[in-house]
Amino acid sequence: MASKINPIPPQSWVAIDVAKSMNVVLTEGSGGHQHRFRFSHCREDYERTAAFLRQLPGPCRIGLEPTADYHRTLAYYLIQQGFEVVLVSSVAGARVREATFNSWDKNDPKDAEVILRLLKMGMTQRFVDPVLARTHDLQELSKTYHQVSRTKTRLQHVLVTHYLTLYFPELERFWSTQRNEWFIRFLLRFPTPHAVRSVDFPAFQQEVSALMGRRVHKQAKIAEIYELAAHSIALPVGDDSPGVTTFRLQLERYLQLCRARAQLERQAEDLLSGRADYQLLRTIPGVGPITALIVLAEAGDLRRFSHHRQFLKFCGLDLAKNQSGASRTRERLSKRGNARLRCALWQAALTAARMRENAFSEKFRRYTASAPIDADLRRKARTAVTAKMARVVYALVKTNRPFHPRFELGLPSGSTPLRRAVEAFGTS
Repeated sequence: MASKINPIPPQSWVAIDVAKSMNVVLTEGSGGHQHRFRFSHCREDYERTAAFLRQLPGPCRIGLEPTADYHRTLAYYLIQQGFEVVLVSSVAGARVREATFNSWDKNDPKDAEVILRLLKMGMTQRFVDPVLARTHDLQELSKTYHQVSRTKTRLQHVLVTHYLTLYFPELERFWSTQRNEWFIRFLLRFPTPHAVRSVDFPAFQQEVSALMGRRVHKQAKIAEIYELAAHSIALPVGDDSPGVTTFRLQLERYLQLCRARAQLERQAEDLLSGRADYQLLRTIPGVGPITALIVLAEAGDLRRFSHHRQFLKFCGLDLAKNQSGASRTRERLSKRGNARLRCALWQAALTAARMRENAFSEKFRRYTASAPIDADLRRKARTAVTAKMARVVYALVKTNRPFHPRFELGLPSGSTPLRRAVEAFGTS
């Protein structure tokens, strides 16, 4: 839900430079009179500020410059009090500050003056409060999953490049995927070659078989690991040494992150299973529960976009070029939209392009037919498939229809008609 847009032109402008501890306010009425004051992030100051703003003449428009998440509670409170709240881009503020003051010098009073200037010029952005729009929980799940996944990936790199290199380097080849909890549990039980060779092969085979589960080809792999332990180049440290103890500590931490990620996936599935938009997105090849969660959390209600080009621009998948005089660059992706949403669509497009038969894999093959091994052409093809994925996501939610896997086969050219597509030609 966005703050209400007053059709009557404002007679008072309020610029608030949001900070961690103290906010700077600069107000200006229609007569040009300005007033400055500061207030902190507490209930009493919020109430005093709202009471002061109600005394300003005529409709009042409030502009905030987003600063981390410190503006969220203030914006929510002001919207609840019935004020119109808009956002001012920090990039636009930096450019106007440099042009106005001919300096990179930055301070809070100067920032408030820049925000007021942009507010009066109408160079603002619409603010949609996640709590009022009922997307707060989705965004928190999405952000937490992102942080857990990043921490898990970083820890995996440490385990592979440091601990395994020292204590059992031959086992690095068996770490082929991130969803391999059996391998972590195996390392907890057998962190060194000495631990493997401390038991005979039948006992080792019995223990490892229970850890691997049913989906792993056991016998050959178990025999190979047992043989590698006999000729390992690992450092000769004891299984109860402090170094191996730290190794086990990091392995336990990795398992905790795996359990946290699985819990977030189940929570997202339970939260979204009853939503129609979620069910529509899940019909698209390559779109899993987390991708659908990111799309709904980052994009909100896709029906607010009147055209798919607006959604592509929101994702940063629109084309842009620089021109100065006779010099003109090639069209490239602007990458000025939502980076996390663009990354999620990119991952979904890669997954769909690797599938055997769907519209996305067919588009990828058509794009790379002239030079299948050309790395640059394959990268451009992935970009084109990502743009197609964004258009399909928008179309399904907008029309409230599930994905039709063989829609394009009925067309003479075998591709999406131009009136329904924006191809990412020449992207790099």
